[in-house]
Amino acid sequence: MLTVYPILEKNDLASKVYRYVIAAPDIVKKAKAGQFVILRLHEGGERIPITLADWDMQRGTVTLYVQAIGKTTTMMSMLKVGDFLTDVVGPFGLPSHVEKGKTFVAVGGGFGIAAIHPIVRANKLVGNKTISIIGARSKEMIIMEDEMRAISDEVRIATDDGSYGTKGFVTTILKSMLEHKEPVDVVLAIGPVIMMKAVSDLTKQYGVKTLVSLNPIMMDGTGMCGACRVIVGDTMQFACVDGPEFDGHAVDFNLLMARQKMYSPQEKISMEIFEKTCRTQEHRETAAW
Repeated sequence: MLTVYPILEKNDLASKVYRYVIAAPDIVKKAKAGQFVILRLHEGGERIPITLADWDMQRGTVTLYVQAIGKTTTMMSMLKVGDFLTDVVGPFGLPSHVEKGKTFVAVGGGFGIAAIHPIVRANKLVGNKTISIIGARSKEMIIMEDEMRAISDEVRIATDDGSYGTKGFVTTILKSMLEHKEPVDVVLAIGPVIMMKAVSDLTKQYGVKTLVSLNPIMMDGTGMCGACRVIVGDTMQFACVDGPEFDGHAVDFNLLMARQKMYSPQEKISMEIFEKTCRTQEHRETAAW
């Protein structure tokens, strides 16, 4: 088992979205579609869950896509090839349940495209027809298009501004499919919570089985802290051990969205302090020159 996890590859993709290939041979041995890892940049650092986008058994590597939206992910965006992560722990969560003989439609919104990739691949490998609907604000924000085309029978693209594919949201494409009675057995949606809610609300009208992969506030990943609790139907469940996939028609999305905002004030303060520290350091380095 590695004591540190080196970054072997890093690619800048869409705005503030980065692809990392990290040496983690101990994780690769048991990785399955739908699972995630928890990483830590340094001793005392925040633990953040990231869904596995891909892995390579021969190289002993995992591929992660990270969006720089908070302090820790912004710090990670500053790392380079050759730098090390202190922890990459996992895999956590239940693997995706794949049923044979289905038409499987995966809906990936923005950063969520990376998370649907291995699940679509798992469905393709058992012979299911796979249709991937991917979307973002604009063409520049679409990630992994080539990778998704390689494992999908069809890829349909939506952009908010109409710069690529269908103008509108991913639900615009999905609604058209359902209205035209295209065969759809199972829908999986991964992306912003509001998008997963919109997909679930839509498919519920048509009685189509729908799964969502939830990424709530999480700490230990073992179900002990209870931070990732969600309400599904009448039951409280933990995303880290009972999920991360749940029945989208049963998830209490309103409660989930409220819980996601619980630490927004603290996150804002942490980011402001970090940015101030970075500016101070830059000033010192400039003065030294």
